[in-house]
Amino acid sequence: MSIKLNCDMGESFGIWKMGLDEEIMPYIDMANLACGFHASDALTMNKSVALAKKYNVTVGAHPGYQDLVGFGRRSIPCTDEEISSIVLYQIGALSVFCKVHDTYVSYVKPHGGLYHDMMNKENVFRAILSAISSYDKSINLMILSSPKNEEYAKIAKGYNITLLYEVFADRNYNDDGSLVSRSEDNAVIHDEKEVISRVKNLKEKGTLNSISGKELALKVDALCVHGDTKNALEFIKILRKEISA
Repeated sequence: MSIKLNCDMGESFGIWKMGLDEEIMPYIDMANLACGFHASDALTMNKSVALAKKYNVTVGAHPGYQDLVGFGRRSIPCTDEEISSIVLYQIGALSVFCKVHDTYVSYVKPHGGLYHDMMNKENVFRAILSAISSYDKSINLMILSSPKNEEYAKIAKGYNITLLYEVFADRNYNDDGSLVSRSEDNAVIHDEKEVISRVKNLKEKGTLNSISGKELALKVDALCVHGDTKNALEFIKILRKEISA
C-alpha cells in the first residue's frame, strides 16, 4: 500500500510562529497550507508555497472557519452559501501564490471545526464539494477515512470531485470510525512505538484498532503527521522511513 505523509503547515501569523515548516517540509509528500482564516497571512502563504515548491511537495489548501482567536477549531454557524464562499475565497488566495511559484493547488483539506462539520453534516460536505467543483474539478477533497467512505464517494461523484482518504495514526478512533474527541484525555496517542506499530498495520493490512480494540478497515491515501508537537521532526523522519520501506 502506498501511503503519503501530509502535514498542516503555514500556520504562523505575524510575529507568532508555529511549527517547524522549514525543517519538516523535506520529509513530507503533501503540505496542507493555511489560507488566512484560522491561521497564516499573505507573507506566510507566499513563503510556504515557495518552500513546498523547493522540495517538490504537493500543495493543498487548508481552509477553515474565520476564527483566528480559536485557531479554527470551533464550529461557526454558517449557511451553505457562506461555507462555499469562504472555501472559494481561501482556495483562491492560495492559488495566486501557487501561480507565482509555478505550482498549483492539488487538493483541499478543511481545518479543525470545518473538517469536523464536513464529516458530520452532509450539507457542509456538499457545500465544500460545490465550492471546489465550481472552481476546478481537478482539485481533490481530503476527508477522514471511515467505514462510510463509499457513501461520501457517491455524493462526491455527483460533483465530479475525487476524494482522498486520510488516517491519523496518533489519534484514537471510536468503533464507528470517528476520531475520539480532543476533549477526552485519551484522544491523542503519545507513545511513539504504538504509533509506529499502527502505521505498520495500516501499510501491511489496511487496518487500525479502535479504542475498544475493534479492527477498522480503512482506505488510506494520506497519513496525517503533526509538525507542532514535541520531537515532531525526529518522529516524522522515523515515519518517513517506515512508509518508504
